[in-house]
Amino acid sequence: MDLPDDLLAVLRAVRRVGRPRLAGGCVRDWLLGLTPKDFDIEVQGVDFDELHRVLVPFGATDVVGQSFGVIKLRLGTVEYDFSLPRRESKTGAGHRGFKVSPDPTLSDAEAAARRDFTVNAITCDPFTGELFDPHGGERDLHARILRHTSAAFTEDPLRVLRAFQLAARFDFSLAPETAELCRNMLNTYGELPVERIWGEWAKWSAQAAKPSRGLAVLEETGWLVHFPEIAALRGTAQDPEWHPEGDVFTHTAHCCDALVNLPAWREASPERRRVLLFAVLAHDLGKPQTTHQAEKRGRLRWVSPGHESAGGPLAETFLRRIGAPHTFAESVRPLVVLHMMHHGGTGDFSDTHVRRLARKLAPATIDDLCLVMTADSLGRPPLHSPETHALIDKLRARSLALALENTAPRPILLGRHLLAAGLPAGPGFREILDTAFEAQLDGDFQDEATALIWLSNFLQRSRRDKA
Repeated sequence: MDLPDDLLAVLRAVRRVGRPRLAGGCVRDWLLGLTPKDFDIEVQGVDFDELHRVLVPFGATDVVGQSFGVIKLRLGTVEYDFSLPRRESKTGAGHRGFKVSPDPTLSDAEAAARRDFTVNAITCDPFTGELFDPHGGERDLHARILRHTSAAFTEDPLRVLRAFQLAARFDFSLAPETAELCRNMLNTYGELPVERIWGEWAKWSAQAAKPSRGLAVLEETGWLVHFPEIAALRGTAQDPEWHPEGDVFTHTAHCCDALVNLPAWREASPERRRVLLFAVLAHDLGKPQTTHQAEKRGRLRWVSPGHESAGGPLAETFLRRIGAPHTFAESVRPLVVLHMMHHGGTGDFSDTHVRRLARKLAPATIDDLCLVMTADSLGRPPLHSPETHALIDKLRARSLALALENTAPRPILLGRHLLAAGLPAGPGFREILDTAFEAQLDGDFQDEATALIWLSNFLQRSRRDKA
């Protein structure tokens, strides 16, 4: 494993007093051919005070985790966790209900037994590359399987949600015996603080390689019941002519996978990736309550009129339940509500239409909406709709021409213009400015010069009307 030079220097010093091992995610990622981003080190054969003494000369240390046998060492701008092997025993409900006892004498197998999955229980000698894999984690890595390390897995309900996001991030399946353990833990969900729930969903939405794998884990473990807006999608029928892939849950899973394969999603910031993936996950939440059979084109079909507007409040409820930041729904909701705006049209998007759409979407953007609509269209295998993609391309091109692909229109006419025109400041300003902005969206003016002409004409008309 390619390690930073300053970390290697620390590891050489630690090797004089104990046996350092690279542990957890960095080993897993390295064996998967990925570049590790975080390095955690577990040190055997040394007590806490001696380890701390060795680390202090290299940089700032933080011993807030002393009771857990953890020392954080900062080297420049990077922080590393150095920990002692430890035993854990359940003492109460919840994610934090554990007694932790650091024990530097533990064997590799004993130290690894506390870890959640076998793929995370592999350690590695940083100098020789030798692997210590007492639970068969490398075998499970090659098979793309998440398997619990020991029966202690059931003591921490967060591990079910870790399985959910890890399956999505690495395209893993859940071992049947682990899925059975998770089903037996169904009633422990209420022990989890909402910030920990959001932490796992945040990883799913920003880092997933195959989001549907995570949704499959929630379904096969029964934990989907804790997210009722998503659970309701299973069994909600769709017209097989338009949706040959199956019900709304199946469609949503395909859409999520389609989104993360788009280059624009992979190149986006983590925050934007989250907004986009949650918007796709939630785009059809309104279908369970709006779907029914109706006669259409001469026969009974499954239809869902108004599902997009019905989905907006459900998306907000879902995001609130899983602990998303309060402002998060402000971007997700308009993408859900407007994801069908291209259907039934000819693609002749007028400037006024595009301006008003950009305004309705804010703080999301037309470019965001185009990605959501593209994923929606791609989520109907084996169907492919060139017509739909042509409409999306037209919308994107029109928004580019108006420089509105990544922003909403901003008012050109401002209060200072009204003051300069001799109007006294007061409550009437807001009415004039609102009227001006509507006129701007309609294309009545495009810049400050034409805005001032509009204002002059508007004031003249107002005076005539009053006279």
